[in-house]
Amino acid sequence: MGIAERKQRQKEEFRASILEAAWLQVLADGWQSLSIRKIADAIEYSIPVIYNHFENKEAILTEFTREGFSKLAATLQKEKEKHKEPAAQLEAIAHAYWEFAFANKEYYQLMFGLGIPACDQVNKISEMKTMTTVMISTIQDAIAISRHPDADYFLKYHTFFSILHGLVSIKMIEQSGKPDAKSKMVLQDAVSGFITALIAQ
Repeated sequence: MGIAERKQRQKEEFRASILEAAWLQVLADGWQSLSIRKIADAIEYSIPVIYNHFENKEAILTEFTREGFSKLAATLQKEKEKHKEPAAQLEAIAHAYWEFAFANKEYYQLMFGLGIPACDQVNKISEMKTMTTVMISTIQDAIAISRHPDADYFLKYHTFFSILHGLVSIKMIEQSGKPDAKSKMVLQDAVSGFITALIAQ
């Protein structure tokens, strides 16, 4: 391995150690506690060294946001591929979204901390766009076989996303643990109603 390659590898390893220290800090005290100083103390390096790898705390948060959306997109795509019919795909996506949110609360709270992402945010973070594409393409497929193939797919996407994000947010505020069976019944009822209206509209 040459000098340049070795330096690049060391840079990547140090960057990874920064993210690991940041993640441990988040798991222990939440996103609000995250600070460059605490990260520097944890890995026993000076603050300027951290800034050599990340411009600021927001850059670290963006890195985790990208990672979260990448994980969610992969999860939704995997569940979608288990089914052939759009209705079944949408139902699978909804339940996978729900399970991801409560199994990865730290990621979810960062990804959607300010509510539904604005369109410009989706365009800036490619991983977020990948996640929304999984949902939108499935809704488009469902509309294509419905009674009104000219329906506004983007409006339907926002409705679908609002159902999922809204129910998840309510349960995250109401309780700290994983939602009970009744919560899942509410999700199922809402999603089933959406799918029925979408395809039979």
